[in-house]
Amino acid sequence: MIAETLAGIALVKSAVDGIKSAIGTAKDIGEIAGYVDHLFEGEKQIQQKRAKKSGVSLGDQFGIKSVAQEVIDAKLAQEKMAEMKQLIDMRFGHGTWKSIVDERAKRIQEAKEAELKAKREARIAHEEMMHNIKVTSIVSIIVGALIGLLFLAIVLFPRAAY
Repeated sequence: MIAETLAGIALVKSAVDGIKSAIGTAKDIGEIAGYVDHLFEGEKQIQQKRAKKSGVSLGDQFGIKSVAQEVIDAKLAQEKMAEMKQLIDMRFGHGTWKSIVDERAKRIQEAKEAELKAKREARIAHEEMMHNIKVTSIVSIIVGALIGLLFLAIVLFPRAAY
């Protein structure tokens, strides 16, 4: 449990260190983009850890140490995010951080919409396949019944068939 949180906070700290060391020499935001990605990923892991409680014992969920660690890690991540916002805006101009956050949100939304679209298309394809199976089954039953009736007619009434 704590290892997951440590991974998130460690990722945030390493990203902050990377950004701080590269910000002075970076010619554009692309040179520190990897660190920014790690910063967002670490913050996301911390938030997911706070939200995920299933499968964890009550002592781990509600223990003071656990609660305190989660709150402190979340606050540290928020502080580091604010610090990076300030550094990046100072280096690349006011609004750069907001542009990054907005673009990230836009891409996340686009990915969610694409996933929903893919699920919707898969459901429609499945429904079409089930419809085709039903139609094929009904036609097969009708054809089989007609063949069976024709066979019975020939067997029971052999003279009438000529």
